[in-house]
Amino acid sequence: MASLLGETLFEISGQGPAPMKDYFHFAITQSEVIWSWWKISLRSDCRNTPPGQLRESHEDFLDDSRLQNQVAMVFGPRILQYSNNLCQGHYDYIARLPNALLFTIMAHLDLEDISGLSRTCRKFRELCNSEEFWEQTVRKHCDTVTPTVEALAKEVGWRTIFFTNKLQLQMQISRRKQKENQPCEDIKEPSSSSVPLE
Repeated sequence: MASLLGETLFEISGQGPAPMKDYFHFAITQSEVIWSWWKISLRSDCRNTPPGQLRESHEDFLDDSRLQNQVAMVFGPRILQYSNNLCQGHYDYIARLPNALLFTIMAHLDLEDISGLSRTCRKFRELCNSEEFWEQTVRKHCDTVTPTVEALAKEVGWRTIFFTNKLQLQMQISRRKQKENQPCEDIKEPSSSSVPLE
């Protein structure tokens, strides 16, 4: 499992809350916490202020209430809680697994569980809403997927195909076939009846 962890466990950047215009970067590596800041001011006396950086071990960060307050003020209490968990060695291994493995795991979950999983973090929200996941789900629940259904899925998306009942799906497929079979009419070329006679 340790191979799933890169050197940088977490990082985030952003501007401080109003009225502050300063820019901050917060990173947690396997051995330390790095807090960087750039002073941004319209006042001429602050224009040449160099950026600053503070490096602390995980243990020191957990004891540094001042830095924790700054992290919470700039990035919010959820980021602070997540950072404290990482510094205490509580890693989120499952979110770091390769997507192919996560799709395999997700294939065994009920739709209600998928809905809950999509609300846990950004990565799972992206995976649960991805075309790859919904294609896998449609193929799992349907006996056969015809080329016509595949073509329709490219237009409307696999998720829409999954949640469309069979009757509506058949109607959409027949409309699509009718549209393909209609002869192309050039609407820019005027017909002889519309040309005025002199």
